[in-house]
Amino acid sequence: MVAVFNKELLSWYLITVKLRETVESGIANPNQSIQSPDQNLQKREQQQSQSLQVVIQNGGDGKFEEGPKSPESEWVLTIKDKLEQASQDDAANVWSKLCIYRVPHYLREGDDKAYVPQIVSLGPYHHGRRRLRQMDRHKWRSLHQMLKRTNQDIKLYLDSMKEVEEKARSCYEGPVAISLSSNEFVEMMVLDGCFVLELFRGAAEGFKQLGYPRNDPIFAMRGSMHSIQRDMIMLENQLPLFVLDRLLGLQLGDPELKGLVSKLALRFFDPLMPTDEPLTKSDRNKLESSLGYATTFDPLSDQGALHCLDVFRRSLLRSGPKPVPRVWIKRWSNVNRVADKRRTQLIHCVTELREAGIKFKKRKTDRFWDVKFENGILSIPRLLIHDGTKSLFLNLIAFEQCHLDCSNDITSYVIFMDNLINSPADVGYLHYCGIIEHWLGSDAEVADLFNRLCQEVVFDINDSYLSRLSADVNRYYDHRWNAWRASLKHNYFSNPWAILSFLAAVVLLFLTFTQTFYGVYSYYRPPN
Repeated sequence: MVAVFNKELLSWYLITVKLRETVESGIANPNQSIQSPDQNLQKREQQQSQSLQVVIQNGGDGKFEEGPKSPESEWVLTIKDKLEQASQDDAANVWSKLCIYRVPHYLREGDDKAYVPQIVSLGPYHHGRRRLRQMDRHKWRSLHQMLKRTNQDIKLYLDSMKEVEEKARSCYEGPVAISLSSNEFVEMMVLDGCFVLELFRGAAEGFKQLGYPRNDPIFAMRGSMHSIQRDMIMLENQLPLFVLDRLLGLQLGDPELKGLVSKLALRFFDPLMPTDEPLTKSDRNKLESSLGYATTFDPLSDQGALHCLDVFRRSLLRSGPKPVPRVWIKRWSNVNRVADKRRTQLIHCVTELREAGIKFKKRKTDRFWDVKFENGILSIPRLLIHDGTKSLFLNLIAFEQCHLDCSNDITSYVIFMDNLINSPADVGYLHYCGIIEHWLGSDAEVADLFNRLCQEVVFDINDSYLSRLSADVNRYYDHRWNAWRASLKHNYFSNPWAILSFLAAVVLLFLTFTQTFYGVYSYYRPPN
């Protein structure tokens, strides 16, 4: 017969015996110093750990006693387990495949709504949230409509997603994707991916052609579509592009199809573009010939995009700004720092630059980042600001901050504009020049938007495509003669009446000088 004592019962028994002995010894020795409750508790725990044993009796054949493991040894084992997990992560090199990130807390402070979807969730980060579940029924509608239209079986899509499940999981950060079971993850990829493709194809071909009624609450280019587009461009709300490519290839009967999803995505997200400057064919040819390199963005030929936000960013930059030699801006270190007004001052504000004689001019191009400075004229392309611009720029900046394999061109441009705009007056003058067009309530809201976009961004001012231009502008600003000339022009040649007054004053001064000269001359050389 084997008898195993209950550890908990034995513990309470030993504590009771020890308390009785303590009370009896206290009565027998009243002059003995009384120990504190904490000391008694420590002693009881120590004696309990020393006395606690598991006794196993086996038919009277002796006894085997084994003391429990100490808490310190269990703590060491826990640390070793964590180190083993870290070693496995390094060996698997999971970070190299990561491309869809959670926005860091220091970036989302105060602007959480700009990073969190409000209507529809895509991917695992916001999957299953209560306030976003209402869109799930429309996702299932889209999947049903797609299968009905293509006359295909759902198992075809599920099996195809099973093949790339691990690759898709590695695109996401943290334990969120790991917590989903294999079936849950594959179901989410198929459901969300087909929903996205229905929206893309509906925007390009027309929802009516896909079989949706004219008054459909979701699948129509009206109603909540703008909010859906804004949710789908967020960094935390992305699906891997190869997943969408595979799903669209299955629909069209070509599983190896590449690039078409990028083209459809650009068509769908076109209303979010921060510029509305149209270019004629002659203007485009003239611009491309002046740049000296190919600037046409062809999503069908570019196979390196990671997700829809990356495709959109690449389309904004086209071929991207030209690489320029690094310019070291004085007084600041080249070490990455938190961007604030003291350490990311690429350029002075509009008001100060105007006082130094620098002129502002709208540059005719659809590349909003392509700023030029020549002969005291700062040429800036037109920028359109609407209610989705803040969320768009914040997510683009967050992607550039998180993904080490992409440049910081959008961040550089936003910080440059933040330096230019310090007040509503700066916004008003840029609007007067045709550089900024906004649909917000006032110029003060635009100034506040730019001043808040890069508050906590890590940015090196010397690692910017605008560093050389900023150095040229600052050098022009530091010449005092330019400021004096600008002051003279502003005070005496700002309008026709000021010019006439100045000319009258010059004529009057000349006549006074002439009269004085002849008076002195006649005094020393009187007429005969």
